[in-house]
This record gives sequence, C-alpha cells and structure tokens, in this order.
Amino acid sequence: MNSSTSTKQSLFMKVLIPLLAITVLLVMVAWLAGSFNDKVSPDFIDDESQQTFKKTFTVTQVNEAVFEGVAASITAKQATIISSRLLARISKIHVRAGDTVSQGDVLITLEQNDLASKVIEASEQVKAMQARHTEAKQNLQRAQELFTKQIVSQFDLDKSQADYQSIVAELTAAKQSLTQAKTTLSYATLKAPIDGKVVDRFAEPGNTAQAGSKLLSLYNPLSLRVEAQVREALALTLSQGQSIQVELPTIKQALLGQVEEIVPAANTGSRSFLIKISLPYQESLLPGMYARLVIPAGEQAVFRIPQKAIVKVGQLDVVNLLVDGRSQRRFIRLGKPNEHGSITVISGLSLGDKIIIPH
Repeated sequence: MNSSTSTKQSLFMKVLIPLLAITVLLVMVAWLAGSFNDKVSPDFIDDESQQTFKKTFTVTQVNEAVFEGVAASITAKQATIISSRLLARISKIHVRAGDTVSQGDVLITLEQNDLASKVIEASEQVKAMQARHTEAKQNLQRAQELFTKQIVSQFDLDKSQADYQSIVAELTAAKQSLTQAKTTLSYATLKAPIDGKVVDRFAEPGNTAQAGSKLLSLYNPLSLRVEAQVREALALTLSQGQSIQVELPTIKQALLGQVEEIVPAANTGSRSFLIKISLPYQESLLPGMYARLVIPAGEQAVFRIPQKAIVKVGQLDVVNLLVDGRSQRRFIRLGKPNEHGSITVISGLSLGDKIIIPH
C-alpha cells in the first residue's frame, strides 16, 4: 500500500512540475506583453480644462520647392602629371607632397653630364662649320672677281658656288644639331608647368626615370570644382551658369557654385550626365573630398504647421486636433523646419484639420 501511494505521488510530481513551469512561463510572457498594465483607448480627452481652446490652426496646403541631393567629388580643373622625356638617373627632387610651387620652378633635376657634353660637341661643330663657311664665301668672291677679269673659267666659278652652297647647308645642319642638343639638355631639368601644389611624388633621387613614367603630380588649388553624375531627367533641367548649392560635410560648409559644364553625352550604364560645378576658392578644400549637390527638382504640395503646436511624447511627435469640440491626439511624421517657425508634416494630417495651439 505504501509502495502504491509513493508511485502515485511520484507520477503526480512529474506531471505537476512541468505544468507549473509552463504556467509561470505564460504569466511572464503575458506580463512582458503588457497584459497587466492599464491601457488607454484612443478617445477624446474629457478633462474639462481641455474643453476651452483659445487658439487653433487650420491645416492648409502650400507649394514647397523640392531639392534632390546628389553625391559628388571635389576635383581640380588644372591638374598635371610630371614625367621625364628621357631615360636618365634622377639627381635631385626639389619638392615633396604638399609643397606649393610657381610656374617655372625647378622640380626635378636629372643626370646631364652626357647631354652637356653633346651640347659642347655640337657647339664646336658649329664653330668649325662657321670657319669653313667664311673660307668658302671668300673663295666664291675671289672666283667671281677672277671670272669677271676672264682669268678663270665658268667651270671654276660654278665649282666655287657649289662648294659655298654645300658649306651653308652643313652649317645649317650643325646649328640644328646644336639646338637639338640644347633642347635635349633642357629635358633634364623638369619645371612646374603651372602654379599649384604638389600632390604626391612617385620617385626618389637615385632612381632611373623612365620616359613617360610619372614622377610628380600637381594641381592648382584655385581651379577646384565639383563633378557629379546626375540622372538624366534632373540633369536636363540644368543650364550653364545656373547657381547650385554645394554642401561640404567634411568642413561643415555650404557654398554656392555655378554650373560650368554639362557634358553633352550620357553615361549609358547609369543613364546620367556628368555635371561640373565651379566653386569659390576655399583653402580647406582638397581634391577627392566628398561633396553633395542640392539640385532643384520642382515643387510639391505639403502641409505646414507651427512648430509650437507639436507635443513630444517620448520620441514621438504629437498634435492635438479639435474634433467635434473636443481634443484628440494625432501622431505625425515631420519633415524639415523653415525659418518662419513652421515645419513640414510628411504624414498624419489631412487638409482642413484644426490643430490646437497650446497656451
């Protein structure tokens, strides 16, 4: 008998414990869901203090300009890559990244001993040909005088003229060789083609400069502008010279730029046009920085209400509407405020709603 009773108690406990656990779990879920909290149904406020409303605002529509933001980048209109026209060892680089240079400043000096020797050689060749030219000219003059006196034949005169013309041609070639040697020597000194700032240097003294390989990059800080790919429907509304607002989040500024160029061919992949906007000079701007164009995109009808009519409930925005002489709360979504103390309502209100302005 005791054994049977013990077995029944054991079975009862095995069933009871899971049931208790499930019951406790259900109660906790209901509590977390707010089943035991007092709820306020959406209804009118019956407080007598709310029955007298001295000031209300009727919701009406107004036309508001719509702007579309377009991601853009700062670029330099005047930018150049410095490269060598010779295969030569770099003797010295006179600048580093960030240095400011003026047009004509020496940037890089290449090894030029061989080139200088060729200039000297060509110069001596010109001197030799000038001496021969003087001699040939004098011989021709004597031959002409002797031919006049009928001392020499026509053959001798023609030969003197031919010798003189040959020397003139050789002198001209020698002068051209000297000019070419001097020009080649000038290639060993790389100078700044524009006023600007050094962006980066890609070689060091002792390296061999390959013909056409980049050694330095420069840009003109006064020529910075904004470039952006603008969707075709919006780009076709722009015109050259039009003023566009440019936001620069990095330096927390907004500048007014002008449309400088609209590339008259769309990008077939993105169906957009490249728009270039000129900017006033800003010392803090650098190529590659992020910018944002604020482009007018027409108008739209919106609701605007006074900011003082908005009541904050936690993180929600609420207004009190006057409905049948009583106050009713309405949650709304807000847009951007303006300078006149009003704010755009995105959703939550209808045309003709009357909003109670708090005292």
